[in-house]
Amino acid sequence: QVHVAESGGGSVQAGGSLRLSCAASAYTYYMGWFRQAPGKEREGIAAIDTYPRTSYTDSVKGRFTISRDNRKNTLYLQMNSLKPEDTAMYYCAARTSSGYVTPPLSTGAYYYWGQGTQVTVSS
Repeated sequence: QVHVAESGGGSVQAGGSLRLSCAASAYTYYMGWFRQAPGKEREGIAAIDTYPRTSYTDSVKGRFTISRDNRKNTLYLQMNSLKPEDTAMYYCAARTSSGYVTPPLSTGAYYYWGQGTQVTVSS
């Protein structure tokens, strides 16, 4: 069992930046960031493996950067040029086993989930 916990959410104006962190209680092979806006499905936005190789959904490419510190079992998401449509609850997820060609962005690939941290971007 791996416990993950997010931190760093908050409110920011459009064009601003936020950095999210996620602490895992043990080693993980893949870690990912997901978000869910009211009335919408949870979507994968960025993922990373231990090499690290990364994956991004198109809507955040060039604006968000995922990274990890394997020694600290910690995941980060640097979010720049934030837009109102980025407003959502952001979740960290982890998987301990390998098996994908690229870090997966599908919710079903991950076993362990955090409680989420709210990000609100105002126009």
